[in-house]
Amino acid sequence: MSTSESQQQSSASHRMTSPAALAAERLPVAAHPSSTDACRAVASEIASLIRDKAARNEQAVLGLATGSTPVGIYGELVRMHRDQGLSFANVVTFNLDEYWPMAPDALQSYRRFMDEYFFDLIDIDSNNVHVPDGTIARDDVAAYCVRYEQAVRDAEGIDYQILGIGRTGHIGFNEPGSPRDSRTRLITLDKITRMDAASDFFGEWNVPRKAITMGVGTILSARRLALLAFGEHKAPVIRRAVEEPITPSVAASFLQEHANAQIVLDPAAAAELTRFKTPWLLGPIQEFGLTWDKAATKKAAIWLASSLDKPILKLTDEDYNEHGLQDLLSARGGAYDINIEVFKTLQNTITGWPGGKPGRPKFIPGRGVNSSNPPDIHPKRVVVFSPHPDDDVISMGGTVIRLCEQGHEVHVAYQTSGNISVFDDDAQRHADFVAEFERSLNTDAGTTNATIAEDVMAFLRDKEPGQVDSSTVQHVKTLIRRSEARAAAKYSGVTAERIHFLDLPFYETGRVRKRPLCDEDIRIIIDLLRQVEPHLIYAAGDLSDPHGTHRVCLAAITTALHRLKDEPWMPECETWLYRGAWQEWGPHEIEMAVPLSPSEVQRKRYAIFKHESQKDKALFPGAWDTREFWQRAEQRNSTTAEIYNQLGLAEYEAIEAFVRWRSQEE
Repeated sequence: MSTSESQQQSSASHRMTSPAALAAERLPVAAHPSSTDACRAVASEIASLIRDKAARNEQAVLGLATGSTPVGIYGELVRMHRDQGLSFANVVTFNLDEYWPMAPDALQSYRRFMDEYFFDLIDIDSNNVHVPDGTIARDDVAAYCVRYEQAVRDAEGIDYQILGIGRTGHIGFNEPGSPRDSRTRLITLDKITRMDAASDFFGEWNVPRKAITMGVGTILSARRLALLAFGEHKAPVIRRAVEEPITPSVAASFLQEHANAQIVLDPAAAAELTRFKTPWLLGPIQEFGLTWDKAATKKAAIWLASSLDKPILKLTDEDYNEHGLQDLLSARGGAYDINIEVFKTLQNTITGWPGGKPGRPKFIPGRGVNSSNPPDIHPKRVVVFSPHPDDDVISMGGTVIRLCEQGHEVHVAYQTSGNISVFDDDAQRHADFVAEFERSLNTDAGTTNATIAEDVMAFLRDKEPGQVDSSTVQHVKTLIRRSEARAAAKYSGVTAERIHFLDLPFYETGRVRKRPLCDEDIRIIIDLLRQVEPHLIYAAGDLSDPHGTHRVCLAAITTALHRLKDEPWMPECETWLYRGAWQEWGPHEIEMAVPLSPSEVQRKRYAIFKHESQKDKALFPGAWDTREFWQRAEQRNSTTAEIYNQLGLAEYEAIEAFVRWRSQEE
């Protein structure tokens, strides 16, 4: 999303004055500028509740959720406890769910999750903490669930319930088909839910098939409900829960019956709601705090052209009038003027010289290259940040190849090791090779590579499902991914001395669950940027990454850039965001489009193939798109090119798309 569009969305998030908008959204929605802002807002409400209850010498009863979504809430509450003296002595908590069977100290246990992120960091009485017990014997589960319900009633009900939402629309583990009056019970998990959880268990085959969960009726009995969702991949199910009728197939839709429920979103999760996607269908956009600026005009015209399957330049006044865009015509003039403006804006995104062309003016988003632009620098120093060791070639491999061929000094910086994404079989195969190689050379006795390799193979042979790898095995898997990344980068034209492995500390847990971003992570990014002093930075901007690594890696970069803002080289530095591994930029968002020829598409594919450990089947492919990454990338690049062609622009084999990141100062 472009900066101006994001700002307009955030300013409009609480302005739902139109009756049409109220009718479209069957639940109150608060869309915040970021997931951080959303979590702070909810944490502030909870803190106020706790303080108000304490002042009346009453208990505050909280319903809690697990997963990546509420982590920000817990972090903010812990900060308020530490820095502001917020006490949890009067707080009673009930967690929504727990896998069954599941030991409380298991890596994937929700009890362990809550201890690590919240309970162990505050002054709550352990007797006031309730998390469903995943060790209950099968014959005792039903009676245990009755007791859990009774404990909620004994606490006089839940004051504030935090919820997340799954892709099936489940709240807690209330899968599709859960009835409105359901209570705490043992439930069989949906296949999609198990696929979504596969990364936590190092494979879908290790995910428990059952879980104990509060029922829909239990959840709806809370006096206040806040359902949070972040990221583009949650947008479709949010639209179903908020704008479509209540249905047992989307358990979250039952929240429409609650008198005090709210949906709390970031802009990405709100993107499919009519108010944000096509607000003109609900009435004058001014009612949402929006104006018909260039960004809104571009978005509306592209939507209209796509809806009618027409090129931009063939849209007529009648097309605009008959499809809810009379207000746009009134504000911006006739179809001809609008069409020309939008067409030129799209045309000016296309460049075959992403780093600039020698002796030519600078490429400027929205203006392209023209004689009024200032002269460009050539060659440029370029840093391509890759969250995992393959995101660079998957998402912008063609552009990397183009930058190298056009003479720029291209550095690739791999932010994390990606070692948890290597199958055990691959690690065993490499260890076996080392052991056999050492034996063939008759290596002297002692602690040899062969001995180390045999230790690796012994560990993996006895490894339990979901067990964290030993440090030696993690190192082997890191080296596998490094060798693949190095091969792909060299194939793309990057020289060996410009390949950097940053191994940011937040990632190195051996688990899918990572540490919070810390100063050491930022310092590593800053050190590299100071070393290179780049003119161009490329970073991953896809928030749909299901494991959150892309989001954290981008935060590390933007934080570093903020701290470096006064460096003398920064005024000449631009940062561009790519996508592709999980989702692509929409045509209204794209500010630079780099076209690829058929041979460049093929070369990009071969660069991706260098990542052999991720070939055929990745360990963590994401649940909603199980194709290989090279297939996803090619389809998304070809679709972008096809969209440009359908809108009336030049026809290309494929296009890699970028959006410029702008600091708050801009």
